[in-house]
Amino acid sequence: MLAATGEAHGFDVARMNSYEVHGLRVSSSAVRSALADGNMAQAARLLGRPYRISGHIVHGRKLGRTLGFRTLNLRFPRWKPATGGIFVVLVHGLTDKPIAGVANLGVRPSLDPNDVNGGRVLLETHCLDWPASLGQDGGYGKIVSVELLHKLHDERKYDGLDALTQGIQRDCDDARAWLAARI
Repeated sequence: MLAATGEAHGFDVARMNSYEVHGLRVSSSAVRSALADGNMAQAARLLGRPYRISGHIVHGRKLGRTLGFRTLNLRFPRWKPATGGIFVVLVHGLTDKPIAGVANLGVRPSLDPNDVNGGRVLLETHCLDWPASLGQDGGYGKIVSVELLHKLHDERKYDGLDALTQGIQRDCDDARAWLAARI
């Protein structure tokens, strides 16, 4: 019983103070819950900053450029991320200032699960204003950090590439509107 209360380590677990931010108890469970619910504002309040995913830009299927929506791709190291869906984002690490974008975090249900990504989770980010410094191909190998600011919706399965293209355009329009109202 001694170890169960923490007394063997010189502290009393029952009297430990919890950490709070703006009156909210901060814990990894609370952050995971906010992320699972897609409540990015709550996750940011708990973390003290927006939730970010960082990594090297990797080659993808290159479908985005044929659809008119070039993307920066980051492979996600886990099969089941804490959140998923379509997000309004800011990309850090490409230029001096963050670049607004829209991103899909997930398995891309409208595409073949056996493609170059092998059905694994991918973060595909389309910069709303593509940086000229990246040229046509993108910043392969660069390390970027993508802040997930607001969840637009869960991933959707579209019937064909035309419907997918229209869906991406709606997401870009919605991202621009959300950003215009807040930034």
